[in-house]
Amino acid sequence: MKVLHVITGLDVGGAEIQLAMLLKYSRHDCEVVTLYNPGPVADQIRASGVSVRDLAMHRNTSLSALPRLRSIMAAGRYDVVHAHLYRSQIYARPAAKLAGVPVVVTTEHSIGDTHIERRKMTNGVRGLYLASEFFSDTTIAVSDVVRERLVNWGVRARKITVVPNGLDTDALAFDPAARERVRARFGIPAGTYVIGLLGRLDPNKRIDLAIEAAVPVLGDSCRILLIGRGEDQARIEAAVARLGVGEHVIFGGFQQDTAAMMSAFDLYLATSLQETFGLSVLEAVANGLPVLYTTCPALDGITTGQARQVAGTVEALGAEIRKAVEAGPQPREPDGAVFERYSMESVAGQIDDLYERIMASRPRQGAARRGRRPRQIEHR
Repeated sequence: MKVLHVITGLDVGGAEIQLAMLLKYSRHDCEVVTLYNPGPVADQIRASGVSVRDLAMHRNTSLSALPRLRSIMAAGRYDVVHAHLYRSQIYARPAAKLAGVPVVVTTEHSIGDTHIERRKMTNGVRGLYLASEFFSDTTIAVSDVVRERLVNWGVRARKITVVPNGLDTDALAFDPAARERVRARFGIPAGTYVIGLLGRLDPNKRIDLAIEAAVPVLGDSCRILLIGRGEDQARIEAAVARLGVGEHVIFGGFQQDTAAMMSAFDLYLATSLQETFGLSVLEAVANGLPVLYTTCPALDGITTGQARQVAGTVEALGAEIRKAVEAGPQPREPDGAVFERYSMESVAGQIDDLYERIMASRPRQGAARRGRRPRQIEHR
């Protein structure tokens, strides 16, 4: 089958990284269109041999994107269009139906109680989402929490399929050589305990809360390494200055090698106000790190001693950070039970199967493709 993935942008983020990994493991012939901002993840996807086309949109209301997408889809004769993230869903779902694409799928990566992808859930935002959802065959929710929120927002339950985010666990394994290399790059002395935070810098992540909670343990022998970039950086820098810990907090910026960064940490903190999955927590667990987190739907119902949920207050988080620092670095032994349901190969297989089931349900398209095996693609 020929699949076109449409995504809002390809800067570094959870949905963008998930798409790159899905392309690696999909057994179908895939291409990508990004509405704008073909950032580092676009380079990563292209390096794997998958085509990425940039529409170069400059504003949310670039209505010309709709006929342009329709033309691309019609010319490409795609079997499936798969849209990721709000803005691409608004444009790609109706464009796919206008182009006569047999199967239209959406993945909802990030819907909170009050925001969808950092966008307030106003009546207008909801109306556009639900209107374009009419043109989609199914929406993939990355967790039961996302499914519940979608239903509450007005998406019909029968049109939702839960497929979790996936992890390339082998690629996330602890690497002692990378640990030393990263620490040397950031000037971290040997024997220093490193508290790590990693991801997009936006207010929902409450990185200032994590830093404030850690203040009592910071010093020459304990530092914070913050990896990521985003619109909240100036506010976080101001909080660091206000708290007087500038010498002990390292802003590492964007770094592509997540496993190497995780390997440099001794403790991982995730202090988001809301999460739809909690991918970074699972990445840290895969690296063997002890983790303190405020919310992680991916771990709901899973018992593990490696990751501990903590109330989102300075006092509660600070007490747990102190215990972890006093205990010192722990052996890097990831809890394999956590990953029984989150292998990326398994997740990609579930999504590929979903495409095929929907296609088979189409009387004419399904009949034309019976007995035809999808093109096998070597894992890139």
